[in-house]
Amino acid sequence: MPAFLLRRLLHAVFVTWGVVTVVFFLVRLTGDPTLFLVDQSATQEEIAHTRALLGLDRPLAVQYVEFVASAVRGDFGASIREKRPAMRMVLEHFWPATVELAAAALLLSTVLAVPLGVISATHRGRAADHASRIASLFLQSMPSFWLGIMLIMMFAVVLGGLLPAYGTGTWRHLVLPAVALAAAPLAQNVRLVRAGMLEVLGQDYVRTARAKGLAEPGVVYRHALRNAALPVITVAGLSLGFMLSGALIIETVFAWPGMGRLIVQAVPGRDFPVIQAGVFVFALVFVAINLIVDVLYTVADPRVRLT
Repeated sequence: MPAFLLRRLLHAVFVTWGVVTVVFFLVRLTGDPTLFLVDQSATQEEIAHTRALLGLDRPLAVQYVEFVASAVRGDFGASIREKRPAMRMVLEHFWPATVELAAAALLLSTVLAVPLGVISATHRGRAADHASRIASLFLQSMPSFWLGIMLIMMFAVVLGGLLPAYGTGTWRHLVLPAVALAAAPLAQNVRLVRAGMLEVLGQDYVRTARAKGLAEPGVVYRHALRNAALPVITVAGLSLGFMLSGALIIETVFAWPGMGRLIVQAVPGRDFPVIQAGVFVFALVFVAINLIVDVLYTVADPRVRLT
């Protein structure tokens, strides 16, 4: 275990470094943010002075070296537009807003997926199975932003404001964005649980458990489901990472004050420090989730050993 963790931590460092390096150079291909900070009547001298204040007049290689040296200390500079530390802004929007939304969506997509997938597998070929498969295909095919708009129209417009269409504050504000974000992962998890259960239910040890007279719920949930859980753990962990990144769209649709919306707002203004700090946090979250998923393997299946 210690050797495995050491390798994964080194891997995490290189992955994070690679991600922030790519983003550093890509954002600078979008253009010069100085033009957004000066008046249209500004002279070339004023523009050059503003670029010097931002440190954008130096060679790109020098900017990169200084960026990496500061990023190691967690310093991504100040927001170009708001003049506040970029990392502090990102963390303020990441917690609790983005984490709250992603956690609610993860809870919906996993807690509902397990019973729905089990019912679909244990009623293979029946009406419940067909309905589950059609609904899963439908949900997985819909773009999240379109689903979000449809939910707003239904619950905030047609039903007379049954649920808020935007903003945050109460649990009612969380319902629509969490459902929109959880829809595609829920459909994927239902199909995954179904496929895993169908494979496990045909194994000899399941037939033996039934032959011993064990009750069907015990056979299904205690023996079959636990052995079909490994792929679900993997997909659930990856889904959380994609939910955090996919929250960019959902947070924009529902005006949810999370990190994704902050980054979306920073892109048109070419606020490099905010974009870089946000991507850095996303990269760390992905790496941490992958490590946690690997460790959870040993909990779900004692036969798995991390070497």
